[in-house]
Amino acid sequence: MGTPVDQLVDLLDLEQIELNIFRGRSPEEALQRTFGGQVAGQALVAAGRTVDEDRPVHSLHAYFLRPGVPGVPIVYQVDRLRDGRSFTTRRVLAIQGGRSIFALTADFHKPEPGGIEHQFPMPDVPAPEDLPSALDEVGSRLGELPPFISRRQPFDIRYVDRLKWSRDELDGVEARSGVWLKTNGPLPDDPLIHVCALTYASDMTLLDAVRAPVEPLWGERNFDMASLDHAMWFHRPFRADDWLLYRQESPIAHSARGLARGEIYDRKGQLVVSVMQEGLFRPLAGR
Repeated sequence: MGTPVDQLVDLLDLEQIELNIFRGRSPEEALQRTFGGQVAGQALVAAGRTVDEDRPVHSLHAYFLRPGVPGVPIVYQVDRLRDGRSFTTRRVLAIQGGRSIFALTADFHKPEPGGIEHQFPMPDVPAPEDLPSALDEVGSRLGELPPFISRRQPFDIRYVDRLKWSRDELDGVEARSGVWLKTNGPLPDDPLIHVCALTYASDMTLLDAVRAPVEPLWGERNFDMASLDHAMWFHRPFRADDWLLYRQESPIAHSARGLARGEIYDRKGQLVVSVMQEGLFRPLAGR
């Protein structure tokens, strides 16, 4: 079986079955739908396999079309939209059981010098070494970890703020959240693996910011949640096996949809990735 990190790397190692066509595993899980971060990460692997190594990905824009079924392989069809002098564009369609479940467009850019350099500063938060891991914090409180926790095992995730466990603690809580994260072991040096591993992880906690003012992030949920779309911009190289700070906030939730955005910084304070996502939040019956 290997470690959870080994399993993540194996999950991102797609089988090429034809020119521009790849197949990925979908793990058996006791959950109703495939994890969106898995499909996004695999789709980006498929796109990256058709691009020269000197052109790293600089952005992706994706839509979750239908829920995937755990345990059923997913086929990724790559459309080579553009191979320009500086930019390369790929469109990827994820197909499961003959139906499209996910669509992604990714753009790759050959690095070049620029005349403008600025960024928002990294927030001042506790260092990851001074914070408990989410698995330890949640396990000590709940005793039994929820079934979806298997998706998080490849990563060490640490919340920068104390977790809330009851509605009584939510008074004045803003629609914000933040975590330190890194893989629970070293990754291969291939930059595409690091980008795709972080794409996988970026879908795990971003929508926490939408829920933070209305319910505890762990424990019994009052909403059925689903990712609707996902966008990422990759500004600088990074390693997903080094600590990264993922700050998240939600500017609006309305009409059963919540918008969340995030900035990801490395330990040096460099902004390496920006993320945006909209999620669907439907109240569960009887709650």
